[in-house]
Amino acid sequence: MPSSSTDNQRVLLVNPNEMKPAVTPIGLDYVAGALEAAGFQTDLVDLCFATSDQRVTSGFKKELDAYFARHDPVAVGITIRNTDDCYYLSQAFIMPRIKEIVDYIKKKTRRPLVLGGVGFSVMPEPILSYLGIELGIWGDGELAFPALVQGIMAGEDLHAIPGLIYHKEGEYHRNSPALPAVLNLPLPLRETVDNPRYFREGGMGSIETKRGCAQRCIYCADPLAKGRAYRLRPPAVVADEIESLVAQGVDCLHLCDSEFNLPYEHAVAVCQEITRRGLGERVSWYAYLAPAPFTEELALLMVKAGCRGINFGVDHVDDRILNILGRPFTVAAIRETAAICHRLGIPFMYDLLLGGPGETHESLAAVISGMKEINPSRVGISAGVRIYPGTPLAEMALADMREGRAMVQGALQPDFFAPVFYLAGAVGEDLSLRIASLVAGDERFFFGGGEEVETNYNYNDNSVLIEAIKRGYRGAFWDILRRLAEEGRGESQPDDR
Repeated sequence: MPSSSTDNQRVLLVNPNEMKPAVTPIGLDYVAGALEAAGFQTDLVDLCFATSDQRVTSGFKKELDAYFARHDPVAVGITIRNTDDCYYLSQAFIMPRIKEIVDYIKKKTRRPLVLGGVGFSVMPEPILSYLGIELGIWGDGELAFPALVQGIMAGEDLHAIPGLIYHKEGEYHRNSPALPAVLNLPLPLRETVDNPRYFREGGMGSIETKRGCAQRCIYCADPLAKGRAYRLRPPAVVADEIESLVAQGVDCLHLCDSEFNLPYEHAVAVCQEITRRGLGERVSWYAYLAPAPFTEELALLMVKAGCRGINFGVDHVDDRILNILGRPFTVAAIRETAAICHRLGIPFMYDLLLGGPGETHESLAAVISGMKEINPSRVGISAGVRIYPGTPLAEMALADMREGRAMVQGALQPDFFAPVFYLAGAVGEDLSLRIASLVAGDERFFFGGGEEVETNYNYNDNSVLIEAIKRGYRGAFWDILRRLAEEGRGESQPDDR
């Protein structure tokens, strides 16, 4: 195989995520910067742009053939952002496609393959086994992956590297990750991934202000992938990174934090630093937030710093169900978020999880009528709750099935690997039809399986979104769809794009 004199310092990163609209593989950009700081030359084969049709195989093969004809890297890192689309009505499982890509990479090189990424870190051992790979890193990769590559090159024992998962004596072994409380890592260069192209074709850039989550929601996989404590990035570093993206022409961002306002003081400090730099007038951004703590003070700071829309993970408007789901807020807090956003004119969306533990026909009717009364800009509905291994919901689902309190749609084995969803027995298999009847065509609700893409909460391969982004729309996908609806009624403003 041809190689250059620098290939002994070359690492290949591969993004196999072909979902559209394109979503920036932010983790690869962060890891690439860390590799280069450690003295490696980093290459990226980004298969998101290899072909516009996920069913076509020639695109990714041509990209990989062209790369391996020129280079023989010392290691190949492959990120897995998603295993599926997390959507009950479609249940699109993308791991078979990723396996097809990985199997082809194996034909092109004998170098070590290493898996990572947030989707991988949720259930690493089943993914490694399915793909037939012996090495992976769960959690942060900026320190672990360079250390792993250095160890591979030196022929050292790799088994002490934090966060490493490795195959030995017929089974996988997992090291505890290093999860520093302060993410004071070197400023990511953000130069490996083609951020301007992702901005053009995906409608927004991405950035993190922290990692990890201390919440105890029974269904959420985020603590499994990123840790159960908040690990904060210094606000100055966040602002530095925003400036580097704006310099590339990426001036609309999505904050990748699970909930930006937790902890509250850090969110305030980030907004203040963005404003102090004058970035609030140069950049627009969107964020996920918890319903509490949320105040008018924070809302005003966010708007001043450039925030153009908020997605609140509210799940329900029944205190009983919120308590079952492990959510530490009440319906009163949800209503207060709406009051603040309505008062300040901030577009906002609520995410609902319907059909989970405790759901009844009465609670379904109440949550839809409650949403119509509260009147958020948009409401996203997930019918059925995706079950992830290692979450309290996984254990609960098995017990509830035995007792007849729940149905589970999907493959339970191995380890909830393929898409599997919890449905409360009281609402049964007609959950989707009942929700559709309650929504009754209200355009504020995103709920559908695929045909009515304007109201489809599954953004993957959404042709309306893809076309709008081509026309110049920028922002969170829910807000683009909102503005398109207003445009259709003649209500949009000239600067709404």
